[in-house]
Amino acid sequence: MDILPGTSINQFLERLTTLTKERDGHELEQTLKQTISSLVELFTNTQAKSVRIYRLKEISTLFFSAVSEDQINVEEKISDELCQSLLDCYNTGHCKELKASDGKTFHLFPIKHEVAYNNSVIAVEAEYSHEGLTQAIVHLLAIYHNYNGLLNDNERDTLTGLLNRKTFDQKIGKIMSALHSNAMRKDDRAGVSYFIAIFDIDHFKRVNDEFGHLIGDEVLLLFSQMMTKSFRDSDPLFRFGGEEFVGVFGCAQDADIDMVLKRFTDKLQVFNFPQVGRVTASVGYTRLTADSAPSQLVDRADLALYYAKNHGRNRTCSYDELKAQGLLQEDIKEGEIELF
Repeated sequence: MDILPGTSINQFLERLTTLTKERDGHELEQTLKQTISSLVELFTNTQAKSVRIYRLKEISTLFFSAVSEDQINVEEKISDELCQSLLDCYNTGHCKELKASDGKTFHLFPIKHEVAYNNSVIAVEAEYSHEGLTQAIVHLLAIYHNYNGLLNDNERDTLTGLLNRKTFDQKIGKIMSALHSNAMRKDDRAGVSYFIAIFDIDHFKRVNDEFGHLIGDEVLLLFSQMMTKSFRDSDPLFRFGGEEFVGVFGCAQDADIDMVLKRFTDKLQVFNFPQVGRVTASVGYTRLTADSAPSQLVDRADLALYYAKNHGRNRTCSYDELKAQGLLQEDIKEGEIELF
């Protein structure tokens, strides 16, 4: 390996170790950028100038977006020329060198997946001119690919690519811990409220009975893709099993959650599912509080969902509002309501 004197191998190895310890998807992406930057610095003995990551936003159209530093505004504008380069890189599976008008040299590296999901990291861009660096980055990305594959196998639903139920406690626990810390410090600077929402496709049993399970699976897949495109990448989405999905949403104002959920249900109502036609969903949600256990929050959202199912379906109900209005019976049992 052609390494210049004075570079820190230990710093790079420390980054690499951190990369293979990270389990949160967004943090993993940022750690990958930092690790590649360390590798560039290791070879060039200068600070890395530019490392960017691109996600696959829509599988059907191969639409890409860049991952931003704040992980919130990820819909960065990508030029048609760069989009074509990303397509070429991804489809061929080979590194692609780009020359900018100002003389800078950029390299695109594909990250292929056995199964690609919306929001999968599919390419990395790095600016450098060192000849021996390309193969080193290829090997580093192979490590990332293998590690990320293990995470996906363990943490993601095989059909939809959403997080699975067993990862819920870990993800929600991280948010609850932050809420608890802020409450202990009386820290309201973040100004973010969190909500858990449960989505249940209405009359899904009829879809399976009338059209078969393969079409039912297609409905689940398209439904999950609509969720991925409708909500922010920073809001974790889960498939709890069957036709039940869960989302955790951060909102600057409490009233925003109604707008966020209505925007999704409005899109759903006008979407035409192949062979099936229109499909609706009922939604129940509740506000996260620092003094509530995750199981309590799920139960509250479930109660709101059961109320929606028992009062016409195709509606969104808030546990907190229903309780304040005296409309919830705490002893509602799932078996008393026809959910399908």
